Amino acid sequence: MTPDFPPLAFVDLETTGGSAGRDRITEVGIVEVDGHHVRRWSQLIHPGTRIPEFIQKLTGISDAMVADQPPFEAVAGEILDRLRGKLFVAHNARFDYGFLRAEFKACGIDWRAPVLCTVKLSRLLFPAQARHNLDTLIAVHGLQMPDRHRALADADALAQFWQILQTRFDAATLQEAVASLSGRPAVPPQLDAEHIDRLPETAGVYLFFDAQRRPLYIGKSKNLRSRVLAHFSAALSNPKEMRLSQQVADIDWIETAGEVGALLLEARLVKHHQPSLNVQLRRQSDLHAWQLDPNLPLGLDFQRPLVPRLVQGQDIALGLQDNLFGPFRSRRAAVAELEELATTQLLCRGVLGLEKITPGKPCFAYQIRKCAGACVGQQSIAQHNLALLTALLRHKVQRWPYPGAVGLREGDALHVVHDWRYLGTAQAEDEVAELLEGGRSPFDFDTYKILSKALAKLKPGQLVQLQRRPENSYFDSA
Repeated sequence: MTPDFPPLAFVDLETTGGSAGRDRITEVGIVEVDGHHVRRWSQLIHPGTRIPEFIQKLTGISDAMVADQPPFEAVAGEILDRLRGKLFVAHNARFDYGFLRAEFKACGIDWRAPVLCTVKLSRLLFPAQARHNLDTLIAVHGLQMPDRHRALADADALAQFWQILQTRFDAATLQEAVASLSGRPAVPPQLDAEHIDRLPETAGVYLFFDAQRRPLYIGKSKNLRSRVLAHFSAALSNPKEMRLSQQVADIDWIETAGEVGALLLEARLVKHHQPSLNVQLRRQSDLHAWQLDPNLPLGLDFQRPLVPRLVQGQDIALGLQDNLFGPFRSRRAAVAELEELATTQLLCRGVLGLEKITPGKPCFAYQIRKCAGACVGQQSIAQHNLALLTALLRHKVQRWPYPGAVGLREGDALHVVHDWRYLGTAQAEDEVAELLEGGRSPFDFDTYKILSKALAKLKPGQLVQLQRRPENSYFDSA
């Protein structure tokens, strides 16, 4: 092997079944290749459970063989030492990598490694080959396989396959194939690679800073590690991501209990920090909404037309009153939406107050057949009102549906909200009280949208009424 490649660890596992969350490892085989140095190691593992009969027949590993062998936690340190700093190579790598991640996690070890799957590598380099399972590779490439379905023998077969690839392809081709498949992130050189490697694979919010510690960009994800690294992977083809990768000097992150918590925290942080590269979720100080006369019943048995009145968000209680539609991020956006509704529903701009008309005279839109004729009696006022209400319904600002504050359970956290305002997230009883007693935040359109969707998808037991402190814990399941 040429020194152009990183140290490799060819890995194979034997297990009690196919589920990393339920089954356990029975044998580990590792072939370490670093330059011209090769080390082979294997270890039987006591799985802490019985090995199914068909698995015993497949692998030849019986309950008796593992009865006196160490459990995984006893050899976790040695396995970790053999994998550290190496490219993890396996056939159907997700299987082996997932099992090892689960076993290490059970030992309190957060282990990660760049991964190369030899199934994908074979498909990439031999596209005309119909099958790419290990038996096919053994047959096609003449791999020596003395003990199939034992961990070390299978790992050694992968090392042989790698040696064959080096004789058939030049180093540049192999390097390109490995780089494209291993998912090894191209981290900007100004960032601490070890710090980036600590990114968790959990939900949360991440913050990119420039060299002066000014926020550049704030984002959220259900998988922080995957999302942050995706920014850097896209830098080669996306000018915005390239600019971000060039400017970022540091990264912080905040883990959340789930996706809703990440969405709420992102919206709050973007408005607080005003990052230079965030376009969405920026502070909105010019919210507008259309309001129908609250003294008129929203029925069709009256002759007065419903005429929307444009109101500013600061002048009304958004989310606390009926007959509001929007909100829109600016006056211009609100007017443009009503004009669009008038066009699509053949509403009269004169009746809507969008243009001046002489009573009894047709509006301009009627003359070009873009109005159903409410201005000249061709359409009744009741019909016009119905068309308007139907068109506006999808923009209706929902009134806060609870008598007071509520908590949304997500994992071990409780998101405290009131009147569509996000007050914060609590992890303990006293934090709930502090949030309820804190200052009232202004209405935020993005938070309203997040909470509207979250409340519509609530499952039994997720909602907690907080208007009075219960005898049991807020965090007790319903």
